[in-house]
Amino acid sequence: MFDIKAHLKILPDSPGVYIMKDKYDNVIYVGKAVSLKNRVRQYFQSSKNHADKVKSMVKNISSFEYIMTDSELEALILECNLIKKYKPKYNVLLRDDKTYPYIKVTVNESYPRVIKTRRILKDGAKYFGPYSNVSAVNDTLEAIRNIYQLRTCNIDIDKAIRQGNRPCLNYHIKRCTGPCTGRVDRAEYMDMVNEITLFLSGKQENLIDTMTQRMKYYSDNLMFEEAAKFRDKISSLNDVIEKQKISNVQNNSDQDVIAMANTEDEACVQVFFIRNGKISGRENFMLEGVQGSDREVILGSFIKQFYMSQEYIPKELIVEESFMDLEIVTEMLSSKRGTNVSIRVPQKGEKRALILMVRKNADEYLTKFGDLKKRKYEKSLGALEELKELLGLDSMLNRIEAYDISNIQGVDSIGTMVVYTNGLKDKKEYRRFKIKTVEGADDYASMAEILDRRLKHGNLPDLILLDGGKGQVSAVKKVLDENGEDIPLWGMYKDNRHRTKGLVNSEMEIELDNTSGIYRFVASIQEEVHNYSVSYHRSLRDKKMTKSALDDISGVGPKKKKALMEKFGDIDSIKNSKVEDLVSIKGINEELAKSILKHLKKVR
Repeated sequence: MFDIKAHLKILPDSPGVYIMKDKYDNVIYVGKAVSLKNRVRQYFQSSKNHADKVKSMVKNISSFEYIMTDSELEALILECNLIKKYKPKYNVLLRDDKTYPYIKVTVNESYPRVIKTRRILKDGAKYFGPYSNVSAVNDTLEAIRNIYQLRTCNIDIDKAIRQGNRPCLNYHIKRCTGPCTGRVDRAEYMDMVNEITLFLSGKQENLIDTMTQRMKYYSDNLMFEEAAKFRDKISSLNDVIEKQKISNVQNNSDQDVIAMANTEDEACVQVFFIRNGKISGRENFMLEGVQGSDREVILGSFIKQFYMSQEYIPKELIVEESFMDLEIVTEMLSSKRGTNVSIRVPQKGEKRALILMVRKNADEYLTKFGDLKKRKYEKSLGALEELKELLGLDSMLNRIEAYDISNIQGVDSIGTMVVYTNGLKDKKEYRRFKIKTVEGADDYASMAEILDRRLKHGNLPDLILLDGGKGQVSAVKKVLDENGEDIPLWGMYKDNRHRTKGLVNSEMEIELDNTSGIYRFVASIQEEVHNYSVSYHRSLRDKKMTKSALDDISGVGPKKKKALMEKFGDIDSIKNSKVEDLVSIKGINEELAKSILKHLKKVR
């Protein structure tokens, strides 16, 4: 057994990361420290100065681990990686750690391309972004390709010229100048590339002025066809600029402007991405686990987690207020960017005005998000309160788990678990179980097996519901007793029309009024777990039937099997087909068709 006091005495006085675990060995908190000895000991000293969140966490700590690092910066990076890996219950968590698209101009190639990417490499190419709106990126790329005839293929141009390759369709439909033919002037090609990079750099006005001068030159010299080309390009570029709707900022640097709105249990961080002095996009981020955390902790957690997952780090972060670990985060971002990054907290002037605009947007988004969540929560909260009162329970039903068993004639028995958190479906918590120890169609023993396996993984529910009656309840009650767990347990039983009728436990039976809100709530849970169970069983059954029915036929390999399933859809349709139907599939002759039908008719 882990002796916390003994392990506290041997903690090293060095930087590192500590990992708190509960009695089920689940990671519940990850933190970093300049001195592991001093930081970790603080949790287990007098709790009078601890926040409620910390007090709650400490009560659940059964053991801890630590990893020493050479510096606080290494500890910070490791902390971010472990939080992303484990998503601990008591850490502030960023819900959305997605990466954003960039537009890449491959100027490192002899004939560059313009493509979308989510990775920034040190390959000599030019990158523009990030863009929070993927549609805007796609629209911009499409516009560029309509205006400029650049190649989109990734072939080796020099090799293609040496081998005398024929140009592709894009060349013939005038979507590419065809550098692979060897007949394209590279200087003219690079002129197009330079115009594109100028445009993507935010200097659209300069580019359009230059094009306007060229259009006028050709027009004055009666070269109307050339003048018309520039006229069309200018029109198309103006359309793209209008769609982007970017706003001027009084500098030409790359900056992210960050502000936060928060309530007691919710936080929204909004980021405006400024590239080359223009706002290229904005994004809202919702954070979890903020209850009991100060604003500086929440904001610091966001900045660490968000920028650890980003390919590109701007030169400057403009933040609403100071935050936890500001200096070490600055060092981390500078190291990742490769040049100095500054983090500023403006108190006045243009940057402060920009911060206030971002904060206003964050407030508005949190209000909308909160109202929507509140309506959903209130709708479910009423049913939870009613269910709690009906079952005579003392604690809130924050987590409800429902279970079902499915099999067909004792074959492929499986179990499923659905989870409701605060009365709402929590699909990321759903689980599926293959029955391992029970032979035949024994629903009681199967239900007991999956609950026994489930109880070993912690984060236990406030209420367990079973799709079944007293038999299932009795089997699972034994498992709970054997594991020393006292969790409210009820079965959801049905009437003779297979509709939800009521709840039953080992002592009593409650018939529900089918016009009540609690009835609809329980019935929806029973239907959800049943459908989840049936869908899982069907997928396993179809997979097994497909494998056993077709894979044992001599002459039917993966390609023919795929072709058969694509044409007929399932095994029964193949079995009921005719020889001439099978022969229509490439590679299947009359002899093989007869063999397939003969084999399938033996399979029941």
